[in-house]
Amino acid sequence: MNLDTPILFAATMDPDRSRKFYEATLGFKFVSDDPFALVFQVGPLQLRLQKVERKPDIPYTVLGWAVKDIQKTVHHLSTAGVKFSRYPGLNQDAHGVWPAPGGAKIAWFQDPDGNTLSLTEYP
Repeated sequence: MNLDTPILFAATMDPDRSRKFYEATLGFKFVSDDPFALVFQVGPLQLRLQKVERKPDIPYTVLGWAVKDIQKTVHHLSTAGVKFSRYPGLNQDAHGVWPAPGGAKIAWFQDPDGNTLSLTEYP
């Protein structure tokens, strides 16, 4: 048995708005739209945005991406209209990037359904 190709999952209550965000704003390749999910190709992985009537508020990150240059990526996404989140008690810079104690740099933002997404630049 070989379980080395995970599929990413998140939920959407507004598939049209989510498709625009994930395809146009984040630049993911749209694969399909069926009665149950929107499907995108994200690098070698598949992202399925499950279509739901209600979505609970989830107080943590549901999807994240490792990036080589977080400042450049944050700037690019900000220009595309993404608003980066700020959290009390975290020493985030003017762009919302937090220098984690281990040396990583992390920034968070939300998709149209309020799913928390993140970017991480590792040292």
